[in-house]
Amino acid sequence: MRLKSIKLAGFKSFVDPTTVPFPSNMTAVVGPNGCGKSNIIDAVRWVMGESSAKYLRGESMTDVIFNGSSARKPVGQASIELVFDNSDGSAPGEFAKFNEISVRRRVSREGQSEYFLNGSKCRRRDITDLFLGTGLGPRSYAIIEQGMISRLIEAKPEELRIYIEEAAGISKYKERRRETENRIRRTQENLERLTDLREELGRQLQHLERQAAAAEKFKAYKQEERQKKAELTVLRWQSLDNDLQAWRGKIRDTELELEKYLTERVSLETSLESLRDNHQERTEHFNRAQARYYEAGADIARIEQSLEHQRERSRQMAAELDQAMANQRELARELEQDEDKLAGIQEELDMMEPEQEALAIRSEESGEKLQQAEDAMSDWQHQWEDFSARSSDARRQAELAQSRIRSLEDAIEQLLTRQRKLQDEQELLEGQMDRAELEELLDQQETLELKREEAAERIAAIQDELYDARQHQRDAEQAVSEERQRVQSLRASLESQQALLDEQMGAGDDVLQSWLSRNDLGDMPRVASQLDIADGWEFAVEQVIGRFTQGLCLPDIDQLSSAMREAPRGLALVEAGASGNAGPTGLAAKVSGVPGIASLLHGIDAVETVSDAMGMRAGLQQGQSLMTPEGVWVSRDWVLMPDSDAGQVGVIERQKKVTELASQLTEAEEALEAASEKLDELHERAERSESARDEAQARLSEADRELSSLSSRVSGLRARAEQIDARLQRIRDDIEDVSENLEGQKESLQEAREEWQLALASSEDSDEEKERLLEQRDSLRENLDRLRQEARHDRDHAHQLQLQLQTLHSQRDGLRQTIDRMQLQKERIDERLEILRESRESAEEPIEDLQMQLEGLLDRRLAEEEKLGAARDALEEIDREVREKEQGRSGTDHRIQEVRSRLEQLKMESQALEIRSGNHIEQLKELDVKLQDILSQLPEGANEKDWADELERIGNRIQRLGAINLAAIEEYQVQSERKTYLDSQHEDLMEALETLDNAIRKIDRETRQRFKETFDQVNGGLQALFPKVFGGGNAYLELTGEDLLETGVAIMARPPGKKNSTIHLLSGGEKALTAIALVFSIFQLNPAPFCMLDEVDAPLDDANVGRYANMVKEMSKQVQFIYITHNKIAMEMADQLMGVTMHEPGCSRLVSVDVDEAAALAEA
Repeated sequence: MRLKSIKLAGFKSFVDPTTVPFPSNMTAVVGPNGCGKSNIIDAVRWVMGESSAKYLRGESMTDVIFNGSSARKPVGQASIELVFDNSDGSAPGEFAKFNEISVRRRVSREGQSEYFLNGSKCRRRDITDLFLGTGLGPRSYAIIEQGMISRLIEAKPEELRIYIEEAAGISKYKERRRETENRIRRTQENLERLTDLREELGRQLQHLERQAAAAEKFKAYKQEERQKKAELTVLRWQSLDNDLQAWRGKIRDTELELEKYLTERVSLETSLESLRDNHQERTEHFNRAQARYYEAGADIARIEQSLEHQRERSRQMAAELDQAMANQRELARELEQDEDKLAGIQEELDMMEPEQEALAIRSEESGEKLQQAEDAMSDWQHQWEDFSARSSDARRQAELAQSRIRSLEDAIEQLLTRQRKLQDEQELLEGQMDRAELEELLDQQETLELKREEAAERIAAIQDELYDARQHQRDAEQAVSEERQRVQSLRASLESQQALLDEQMGAGDDVLQSWLSRNDLGDMPRVASQLDIADGWEFAVEQVIGRFTQGLCLPDIDQLSSAMREAPRGLALVEAGASGNAGPTGLAAKVSGVPGIASLLHGIDAVETVSDAMGMRAGLQQGQSLMTPEGVWVSRDWVLMPDSDAGQVGVIERQKKVTELASQLTEAEEALEAASEKLDELHERAERSESARDEAQARLSEADRELSSLSSRVSGLRARAEQIDARLQRIRDDIEDVSENLEGQKESLQEAREEWQLALASSEDSDEEKERLLEQRDSLRENLDRLRQEARHDRDHAHQLQLQLQTLHSQRDGLRQTIDRMQLQKERIDERLEILRESRESAEEPIEDLQMQLEGLLDRRLAEEEKLGAARDALEEIDREVREKEQGRSGTDHRIQEVRSRLEQLKMESQALEIRSGNHIEQLKELDVKLQDILSQLPEGANEKDWADELERIGNRIQRLGAINLAAIEEYQVQSERKTYLDSQHEDLMEALETLDNAIRKIDRETRQRFKETFDQVNGGLQALFPKVFGGGNAYLELTGEDLLETGVAIMARPPGKKNSTIHLLSGGEKALTAIALVFSIFQLNPAPFCMLDEVDAPLDDANVGRYANMVKEMSKQVQFIYITHNKIAMEMADQLMGVTMHEPGCSRLVSVDVDEAAALAEA
C-alpha cells in the first residue's frame, strides 16, 4: 500500500482544487519560504484524524479553511482526500480486497468535521483503526514535521516509547486492553448491582409467604366491609333526600318574592321612559337656543375680524405708499450720479488713445536694437566654446588628479580608524575570556551527573518494590472481594434460613406471640435450638417429637399453672431439667441437650434401613417400636410412613443449618477482617513506596534542573569562548589586511600628486586668451542688458496703458447698463405708486358698513341669551324628576339583587345536596349494588351511627392485619423465578470476569513479548545506522524501568570523538542525524507505507546532507519518501520535484517536474 495522490480543496493556502501526485518513491517538495509546502504535511496529518489545532499550527479547527486574501474571498469548507494504491493487498482487514483506498475528511465553518472511507461516511475511529499497527497516524514516526526532530530526541522516555510501540504494532493491543478494562469495569458494576438485587429479592421472598396467608382474611373482611359500606351509603342518601325536599320548598317561596319585585321595577321603568322622552324634547329645544346664541356670537366675531382686517389693510397700504415714494427719490439721486461718472470716463478715454499709438511705435524700435545685441553675444559664445575645447583637456586632468588625491586621503584615514578600532576590540575580547570559570563548571557538572545516576538507580529500585507492592495489593484486593462476596452470600443464606426458621417456630402466629409476651416467655429458648442430634437422624427425631421442636424449654412448667388457662392452641412446653432415666438407649441415645425429650423417645430403637425394621417387627414387645433415618416408624402392630418428604427441611435440620451458617459466617467475617487488614498494610506499603519514589523523583528532578541549568551555563560559556576565539582570529586577519591596504593607498597618493602638478603647468598658457575673451564678453553683456531693460520698460508701459483703456471701457459699458436698468426701475416705481393710491382709497370705504352690522348683531345676541336661560331652567326641572325615578328604580334593583342572591344561595345548597346524593348513588354503582335492593334489605331500626360504628370496627380488624399484598402468591412465584434467573446471571458474570482477566493477561504477555523483540531490533538497527550516518561513534536505546508494559525508552548517543553524558549536549545537526538514524532504524523494522520529512536536513551541512540523501535513496526501494527541502543536494537525489509557488498572493499553486524526463530534455 503506497500513497498515490493527495487532493486538496480550500485547505489553508490551497484554495483551488489541487491534486498532488506521487508517481515515484522519491518525491521532493521545493519552493520559497511561506509558499505553503508544509501545508501538504498538515493536510496528511489532518485527514488521518488529528484533533488538536495546535499540531496544525492553528488556534481552532476552522483555521485550516482558506480565510481569504487580497484578491480572493474566504471559502466555506476545506476538504482533503488521500488516495492509496493497494494493488499488493497489504491493507489490513476487509480493505485488502480493494485495489484503491480513498480516505477523505471535510470540515465546514461551523466546525463540523466529516470522514469518508471509499466514499462512504464513517467515524474518526474507523480511520484510526485502518492505520493502527501500520506506522501511520496523525502523530506517528512516519510524519516528521518541522521541530519534530528536536522533540523526538528530547522527548521523555514515556513519549519515546510510543514510537517503539507503533513500530511493534502493539497500539492495537493497547486499544484492545483499554476496551477490555472498560468491559471489566462495567461487568463489575453490573455484578455489584446484581448482588444488590439478589439480596433485595432474598429479603422480599421472606415476607411474601406471610403476606399470602393474610390475603384470605383480608378478602373476607373486605367483602363484609363492602356490604356495610353500601348500607351506610343508602342511609346517608335517605337523610340527604329529606333535606333536599325541604330546600326545594324554600326555593319556590323565594321565586314568588322575586316576581313581585320585578313587576314593581317594570312600572318604574315605564314612567322613567316617559320622562326621558320629555327630557329629550327639552334638550333639543335647549340645543337650538344655544346654537342660535352661538351663531350670533360667531357673526359678531366675524364682523369684528373683518373690520380689524380692513383697518390693518389701510394702514399697510399707507406704509407701502410711503416706502415706494422714498424708493423713487433714492433712484433719481443714483441715476444722476451715474450719468456724471459716464461723462468723466468718456473724456479720459479720448485723452489716452493717441498716447497708446506712440508707445506701440517706440516698442518696435527697441525690439530691433535688442535683436542686434543678442546676435553679437551669440558670436562671442562661439569663440568662447572654441577656446574651452582647447583648454578643457588640461583642466580635466588636473581636476581628476585632485579628486583622486582627496579620495586616497579619505581611504587612508578610514583604514587608520579601522586599524585602531580592531586593536581596541582585540584588547577588550582578550580581557573577557574566563577559562577558569568554565573548568570549574565542568567539574560541577560531573558531580551532578553522578548524583543524577544515583537517584535514577534509587528510583528503579523503588519502582520494582512498588510494582511488587501493587501486585500483592491487587491479589489482596481480589482476596478481600472474594471474602466479602462469601460473607454476603453466607449472610443472605443465614437471613433466609433464619426467616424460614422463625416462620416455622410460629413467629407469624400473633395469638401465640401475644401470650408469650404477656408471660415474659419471648426470650426463652426453643427446643430445636437446644437439641444436639447425631448426623442423619434429624428427620427421624422430628417425625417422633413433631411440634415439640417448636416448643419452649422452661426450667419449671408449674410456674405457668394459672397462665395455662389462656394458653393458645399448638403451644408446646418442655422442662429443661433431667428426666431421671439412668441412661438413654435406642433413638433417645442419639439425642441430647433437652433431657425432657427422652420420655418421648422411650421405647423407640434406631435401625439403619426399612428392611431391617421390617425383619425385626415380629420380635417387638408391646410399646416397643423401630425408627429409620428416613423417618419410617415400625411397631409390631403398625407402620407409620413419614408425613412429608425427607428432602423437605424440618425445624431441627433447619436449626442445625442456621447454626452451621452462623459459624461459617463468623469464620468468613474473621477471614474478611484479616484480608482487609492485610490489604490496609499493603496500601500503607504502597503509599510508603510511592512517597519514597516521589521523594527520589523530586531529587532526580532537582538534579536534572540543576544539571540543565549548569549545562546551559557551560554551553553558554563554551559557545562564548569559541565565539571570542573565532572573533580574535578574524580581527588579526583584518589587521593584516588593513596594514597591506594602507601601504598600497599611500603609494597611489604619491602618484596622484605628481599627475596633478603636470596638469597645472599645461593650463597656465591659455590664461591670456581667456582674459581677452572675458573682457569682450563683459562689454557685450553690458550693452545687451541696457537694451533689454529699455525694451522691457517700453513693453511694460504699453501694457499698463492698454490695461487702463480696457478698464475704462468696461466701466463705461457697466455704467450705461446700470443707467438703462435704473430708468426701467423708475418707470415701475411710478406705476406702483399709482396702484397703491387707488388701493388705499378702496380699503377705507367698507369700514362704516361693517360698524353698522356689528351693532345689529350685538342686539340679536342679547335676545338669544334670554331665550337660552329659559330653556336651561326647563331642562334642569325634568333632570330632577328623572333622577328621582332612577333612585327609586335603583332601590328596587337592590332588593331584587338581594332576593336573587338568596335564591342563588338556596339553589347552590340544594345543588350541593343533589351532588352529595348523586355521589352516594355513584358509590353504590362503584360497589356494584342497586339502591332498591339495599332499601329492601335494611332493617326497620337501622340508623347511620350504628352502621358507621360497625364499619369502623371492620376497618380496625382490616387495619390490624397490616399491609396486605393480594397478589402475594403470584408475586412470590414470579420473584422466585427471577431469583433463579439472577443467580444464573451472577454465575455468567463471574465467568465473564474470569474470561476478561485471562484476555488482559494474554494481551499483556503478547505486548511484553512484541515490545521486547521490537526494542531489541530497533536498538540493533540504531547501533548499525548511527556509525554510518556519523562516520563513527555509537548510539543505543535503554529501558528506564523493569515493567515492559510501562517502562520508558531513553536514547544515548556519542558522536565520534565525544564523550557527552546526555543527548542534550549534542548540537542541532547532531541531534537531527541521531533522530534520522532512530527513525530509519524503525523503518527498517516496520516500514510504514510512506514517510514524510519536513526540512529535516535544515540543520545539516553539505557532507551530512549527502549521507542523509543517500540513506533516503537506499531506503526508498522499500518505502515511499516525500520530503520538503531547500538543499540542492537533496533535490538532486529526488526522482520527482514538486514546486509550490504563490503566483497569486495567499494562494498556493503546484508545479510537478519529472527529474529524468527533464534531464533527457536538457540533453536533447
